[in-house]
Amino acid sequence: MQLGPTEVLAAEKGSAGRVGFGSGNDNKINGGDSTVQLRLLETSDLHVYLANYDYYQTKEDNKVGLVKTATLIKQARKEVKNSMLFDNGDHIQGNPLGDYVAENKGLTKGYVHPVYRAFNLLGYDAITLGNHEFNYGLDFLTEALKGAQMPVVNANILDANVHHGKNKPYFPPYILLKKKVVDEQGEQHTLKVGVIGFTPPQISEWDRANLEGKVITKSIVEAAQEWVPIMKKNGADVIVALAHTGISAKTYQPGMENAAYYLSTIKDIDAILAGHQHNTFPGPKYKDLPHTDLEKGTINGKPVVMPGAFGSHLGVVDLQLQKKHGKWQVVDGSGSLRPITDEKGYSLVATDQKLMKAILPEHKATINYVNRAVGETTAPIFSYFALVKDDPSVQILNNAQTDYLQEKLRDPAFSQYASIPVLSAAAPFKAGGRGGADYYTDIPKGSLAIKNVADLYVYPNLLYAVLVNGAQLKDWLEMSAGQFNQIDPGKTEEQQLINPDFRSYNFDVMDGVEYQIDVTKPAKYDVNGNVLNVNNTRIVNLTYQGRAVTREQRFIVATNNYRASSTIFPGVKQGEIIVKTPVESRQIIASYIQRNNTLNPSADQNWSIAKIKGRTITTFYSSPKAQNYVNLYKDIQYLGPSNNGFAKYSIDLNQ
Repeated sequence: MQLGPTEVLAAEKGSAGRVGFGSGNDNKINGGDSTVQLRLLETSDLHVYLANYDYYQTKEDNKVGLVKTATLIKQARKEVKNSMLFDNGDHIQGNPLGDYVAENKGLTKGYVHPVYRAFNLLGYDAITLGNHEFNYGLDFLTEALKGAQMPVVNANILDANVHHGKNKPYFPPYILLKKKVVDEQGEQHTLKVGVIGFTPPQISEWDRANLEGKVITKSIVEAAQEWVPIMKKNGADVIVALAHTGISAKTYQPGMENAAYYLSTIKDIDAILAGHQHNTFPGPKYKDLPHTDLEKGTINGKPVVMPGAFGSHLGVVDLQLQKKHGKWQVVDGSGSLRPITDEKGYSLVATDQKLMKAILPEHKATINYVNRAVGETTAPIFSYFALVKDDPSVQILNNAQTDYLQEKLRDPAFSQYASIPVLSAAAPFKAGGRGGADYYTDIPKGSLAIKNVADLYVYPNLLYAVLVNGAQLKDWLEMSAGQFNQIDPGKTEEQQLINPDFRSYNFDVMDGVEYQIDVTKPAKYDVNGNVLNVNNTRIVNLTYQGRAVTREQRFIVATNNYRASSTIFPGVKQGEIIVKTPVESRQIIASYIQRNNTLNPSADQNWSIAKIKGRTITTFYSSPKAQNYVNLYKDIQYLGPSNNGFAKYSIDLNQ
């Protein structure tokens, strides 16, 4: 049931059948003109950071946590007469607390997931779903949502089964909420607030193993164009888009992942609560975005907010509505952010103790869970340089996957593959980027615990194996090599090596073969796997056991279900999945560490960036904490601090 002064008025019923609502009365005309100030509050990309705590380092972290954001929520509510609170998705997966609930504790009858317990306590008016809500499977999500006491909306996820000639929405696409408000003269009114939700349509690709045959997805903008007029026709005075999608002014394409900019061009959407990119809007990253007012927090005249990630900010949209001749209109609006810390990382708000108490059982249980010992390491394990060098943190993942798959393939059921070499592909998941300057693996020498395994492998993926030929293997690596910008060997000024638009989880390092990456050549593929230069090759000297890999040569590659199921990742999509295990990659890593007991983490240097004939100064960004290890590398130098908490380094690629 709905909490507070907001009531559910109506919703289109999705085929999941979670929510069905009857009609209510229309607004009563009070006569004359009225002005109402309505504040919309947003959280997004919480990723189970309910507590102000880092489970990987097992210490308090006041730069994260809904228990901090909650204080901002209460402050923002007190400042105005009328407010509503929403969450924009990616809230049940992302840290060990989420894994503990999903994989250890489980969802027993009557148990409320701590995320939804927190949302219930804070009185959220409605929520939508992000792409990571599906990581534990549709059954888990459906069961978890039973504990949510607010409507859940999504307009672009459809039931894969055809009903009466078409695919029905799997969830209610939108909701109409009756919101009691007080105008500037103290008069009461009832607004019909329409709330619609969206998630990246790429979930069909990213979580194919969990979703195939169950749901399909529709383009975000096309879904909005279908449902927003219906919402308006059904009496919505205000329409709020809970858009788990990022902001980009790249040329519009149906099905694009980051579509919030184009949602702002749709008639009758009054406010956009964005997310997914883990960025902040309004913010300097978007200073060159067309038709954007960063001072006012608008895009194409519509207020938009994106509050970072992990509870770091609260998004605030302030709308001004006027009622003329019995009809409400949004006449002005602005968007802004409120951080939980200052620029130096010092806390600006107190912890909400009531909320902390509500999640304390799972919080304590998670700490106990992640501290379970699994082995030891004779040296630190870190990912500060994982994007520019063969890295021990990725090496451990590949060693564990290779061992597991080789044992699996000894089963007589796989005898036909007995003579085919086994390789392994893994990526540095925590390597800065949109996760920020603290988003790196840094495990000290000594005891290894479950928290360290989760630090090495942050997603609940399963181990799969793909059969590829040599040409497909090379294309797989060509896609990964798109992480690098093209370096001009004739230039002597600084050149940035890493493409900031490339996600580190797509930088697959392939173990079992040897290869180099020639960054003086243009990339063959863009960040989305589209061909840029069909005849180009960055992967050079690709060999297996000292001999050049041929186009027809066959390999079995251990990877995860996310990558193996890809229909866009070059090389992989042409391969054949031959092994699907129900075993999580993290469990495989934990078992590998337990079997070996003591790890000597060192990379085998099977790949490198090819040397350049020139006098280039090639730079990249990493954490300031990487200075602790820079002396381990003769070719890497610390150059000084940079923006957003990062530091600048150089790597000597010259011959």
